[in-house]
Amino acid sequence: MMLIPCPWCGPRNETEFHHGGQADVSYPADPSAVSDVDWAHFLFYRANPKGAFTERWNHQAGCRRWFTLRRDTRTNEILHDDRAVTR
Repeated sequence: MMLIPCPWCGPRNETEFHHGGQADVSYPADPSAVSDVDWAHFLFYRANPKGAFTERWNHQAGCRRWFTLRRDTRTNEILHDDRAVTR
């Protein structure tokens, strides 16, 4: 089981959280000008690296807030650095 450090509630069991996917995915500036292929790429294609990865999490069973976290996808180790921010 993985302990996820909620910025507001502290470390909690992973079962309290909802994984929100890759962080920092920008919405197209002009969605009506995007081709179907590019729109599908925006909706469905995400990075899936081995190693450090920045992702969004929601503390569903707690404070219900979203936050950004860096995690090593090979080991599930939470990486503490300046990129982990709350929004």
